[in-house]
Amino acid sequence: MNLLKGPRMEGRTKSQMIIRLTLLSLLALTVAVAGMAFPLEAAQSSAQEQEVAPAGGVNEYEGIVKAGLGNYFYLPAAKGFDIYFQGKIEGQDASVLAGKEVKVKGALLKEDPSVFVAESIDIKEGGQYRNVFTRTEEVVLKDHISMRDRQGFLALNITSADKSQEWEGKGKAKIYGAWTQVKTADGKEGDAIALTDDEGKAIGKVLVDTETDYARYYIKKLSLFNKFWFYITVKDTVDVKIRRKTRDLFHADLIFAGLY
Repeated sequence: MNLLKGPRMEGRTKSQMIIRLTLLSLLALTVAVAGMAFPLEAAQSSAQEQEVAPAGGVNEYEGIVKAGLGNYFYLPAAKGFDIYFQGKIEGQDASVLAGKEVKVKGALLKEDPSVFVAESIDIKEGGQYRNVFTRTEEVVLKDHISMRDRQGFLALNITSADKSQEWEGKGKAKIYGAWTQVKTADGKEGDAIALTDDEGKAIGKVLVDTETDYARYYIKKLSLFNKFWFYITVKDTVDVKIRRKTRDLFHADLIFAGLY
């Protein structure tokens, strides 16, 4: 009987063992890769949902609206938050809420907890609340710029109207100054950012060609402050002869305004 387990039989047994071990290794590797793929797919799905989904837990705030423009308004009771609503309020923007007593229900946005997304807005009239808004659309923030995005703006230190190298080619940047109005070349009023040095001496003005609703909302919100930061896209430099005469430095598009 022992003769049956000779060299040929032992060779077969070793080959079978090698094949089995190889198959087991491949099976283990497949399970491991699948286990890694499922969490990655779930994380990507979650990230996509955070772009538009308010966080869980509905909160309610009441009070008088201090500032509103576009789709944003400021309610002191909701301290630290910008309240955003997707759509219109009876066909109008948030400016219709300024000075009115409101009750708002909603939740914080997952991707940016500084934004409170309104699910419903009621206005107080004659001692009773009347509903003027109920969210029916997916949340798509208009003109919003997050704290993380703001870190990509270079702070400009402009010292003279003659030093165009201090702003030319900078792209997205931020400057510290005061919101003001100027007369344009055609005699109309335009918006501008006035720059001064540490002693309050005028350096020049940045001519604002366009501004987002989000930036205009923040300018209203910060009306008690004389100066703050303006986040801009630097555009064309004013001709040197005109610049020396008017102190108009360059053109820019305004993206955002804030205290920091």
